[in-house]
Amino acid sequence: MKSLLRTTVLLAVAGGLLTTPAVAEAAPGLPKLPLGPNGQQRPTPGHPLTPLTALQPSGPTQQHAPLPAARPLEPAAPASSAPSVSAPSGSGPKVQRAHEAVEFFWYDCSHSALLEQPLSRWAAEHRADVTLRRVPAIWTGSPDEAEQRAHARLFYALEQLGEVDRLQAAVFRAVREQRAGLTTEQTAADWVAGQGVDAAEFRAAYRSAEVDRAVADAPGLFAQNQVTELPTVVVDGTGRTSPTRAGGVDGMPAALDRLVAEQPAS
Repeated sequence: MKSLLRTTVLLAVAGGLLTTPAVAEAAPGLPKLPLGPNGQQRPTPGHPLTPLTALQPSGPTQQHAPLPAARPLEPAAPASSAPSVSAPSGSGPKVQRAHEAVEFFWYDCSHSALLEQPLSRWAAEHRADVTLRRVPAIWTGSPDEAEQRAHARLFYALEQLGEVDRLQAAVFRAVREQRAGLTTEQTAADWVAGQGVDAAEFRAAYRSAEVDRAVADAPGLFAQNQVTELPTVVVDGTGRTSPTRAGGVDGMPAALDRLVAEQPAS
């Protein structure tokens, strides 16, 4: 009789009618992020728990996140010692305002391109109280690092010539829509000449020591501010917004308004 009962129980377990604590199915949970080579969680765009390899662009609200670096990011600097984000010395004097917003972007990022005009309008509305700085993203160790460094050099050369405000949106269009690349001195000089910039002056800025230093400093700013998504805007070294945090690029100007209101004037 005991043998018959044991056989019945085993058959019921095998058929899924009974379960034991050791084999009970766990309640469904959220997927885990893939781990990087040092055991750290990899930053991903969109839903923060979606593996990077599963992501597919889904339209204008799908933000662009850079690939994970081969090493973990350095800790963010404390608010009291946030890294200075300054333009090359040739850019002219900077007006001191109560707040500073620092945008991290890449010319070949579709969502950085989408943010450009809304961010420019927002900065114009806050001209009296916010200084907008731009930092071209360089993610050390990523497959795009060489292109990012070339685009950073283009940006800093334009900034030294005082041409960023006039040409920033045009550069995004050239890179994203016209696939101009602009990753060499020759292609960049030819392009800016077509935009009314003196090619010789541009080449001098492109090769200058000031631009060399700015490009060399950009990866450190990216790491110190723990940027995991593009575009990201950091306000006064502590508050930040991005497409994921703001619910899309369109929500970022309103998020910046809230961040500025929350930060004490310096």
